[in-house]
Amino acid sequence: MITGEIKSRIDSIWDAFWTGGITNPMNVLEQMTYLFFMKMLDDAQLKKEETASIFGSTITDPVFKEGNWLNPDTGKEIPYSSLRWHIFKNTDATSMFNTVRNDVFPFIKNLGSGRQSAYSRFMGNAIFLIPTERTLSKIVDGIDSLDMNNRDTMGDVYEYILGKMAASGNNGQFRTPRHIIRMMVELMKPTLEDTICDPAMGSAGFIVESAKYLDELYRSELHKKENQEHYKNTMFHGFDTDQTMLRIGAMNLMLHGVDNPNVAYKDSLSSENEDENRYTLCLANPPFAGTLDKEVVSKSLLAITSTKKTELLFVSLFIRMLKLGGRCASIIPDGVLFGNSTAHKALRKELIEKQRLQAVISMPSGVFQPYSGVSTAILIFTKTNAGGTDKVWFYDMKADGYSLDQKRTEVEANDIPDIISRFNNLENEDSRTRKDQSFLVPVDEIRQKDYDLSINKYKEIEHEVVVYEKPEVILGRIEELEKEIASAMSDFRKKFI
Repeated sequence: MITGEIKSRIDSIWDAFWTGGITNPMNVLEQMTYLFFMKMLDDAQLKKEETASIFGSTITDPVFKEGNWLNPDTGKEIPYSSLRWHIFKNTDATSMFNTVRNDVFPFIKNLGSGRQSAYSRFMGNAIFLIPTERTLSKIVDGIDSLDMNNRDTMGDVYEYILGKMAASGNNGQFRTPRHIIRMMVELMKPTLEDTICDPAMGSAGFIVESAKYLDELYRSELHKKENQEHYKNTMFHGFDTDQTMLRIGAMNLMLHGVDNPNVAYKDSLSSENEDENRYTLCLANPPFAGTLDKEVVSKSLLAITSTKKTELLFVSLFIRMLKLGGRCASIIPDGVLFGNSTAHKALRKELIEKQRLQAVISMPSGVFQPYSGVSTAILIFTKTNAGGTDKVWFYDMKADGYSLDQKRTEVEANDIPDIISRFNNLENEDSRTRKDQSFLVPVDEIRQKDYDLSINKYKEIEHEVVVYEKPEVILGRIEELEKEIASAMSDFRKKFI
């Protein structure tokens, strides 16, 4: 949890961008991310140099080497030392601005090897937008006191910045509510043996939350070399088609201790994505309500359900990407549950007859306010390729701890703890009735309903009988009231008129 002081500092940095003329929240976040990376590189090397000095050794593979760096943009040789944060931050505003814009920025764009490239490999089309010396000087001063080696604090700082971006009312489609992501992670319970993927990663919220969950639950186990290697290098995978979001997502992961994330520019639904039987856990909130040209869609996905709709194709993708026994929790639009097209029915039949569908959690339509009022659900299944669906658990979420209007202020009503508790104890759900908020439905009944997965198809709504008074009784009461009013008016006239 970050302190009020750090929040205040981030707010000041954010304001410096706005007063400097950068008012698009996505641009603010992106430019801030570039500067974070500049400082992170120097802080990390300073720490290594301090350790090496104590032991009388030298560091291997430094980012900032001895001698000069050849700037490919200008053809000039620049001392590596002048590219370092702790050096250029102490120069005058004009010199710092020229150094950062002309030399440091091209340097981080051209880092091409080693773990430093996890972020920089998406820098190809990056543009430095900070317009003035004064603006850069204010921002550098604000960032300078942040300790980039403190991953716990910096992870929280970045979450706070992402929250500010969402609160600004722009680009909120990239941000699934953090508490919904956390709920999904806790439902799936990732372990150190998992290989996790989000093929529509955005700012990498699902991957980051999985990393945090594992760090909290397996902190001592993560000290083992083999677990640390897997955690930092091979556990987490994410794809996106937006270079800006790849930079933001890669930085988010690095600040949460995932040093070398496997994030890549990839159209997950196209034939260029050949991932099959590769991951043990998929967590996602993929884009939906869109259509694609079938010509560019991978044929293996169309074999599961022949459609142009992205929301159906992504579920097909999860099935293909998972290993046998792999699990998936994905947010889907409600239409996937009850759509009556051939493609909709084919996908639901695939999940029920060939895989093991476990749960459908219907969420209230206000969960994604203020960006969208669309009704959504969470679909949870395990890949078996041999069926196994016996009963499907339905939950009717009515509250998520926040008001369901555009303000989304915190409220007491919250079904999330109940959802997690009940999903982890499904054997106790057999006694629940269709009048309850959650219940189990046998697979045979779902087949009879043509594979419809809408909770309203199965929920029993109890109607309360309301008995109204007879009209003559109501009229009599009105007449009595009129008499009382007339009497009161008469008394008023006698006293005051």
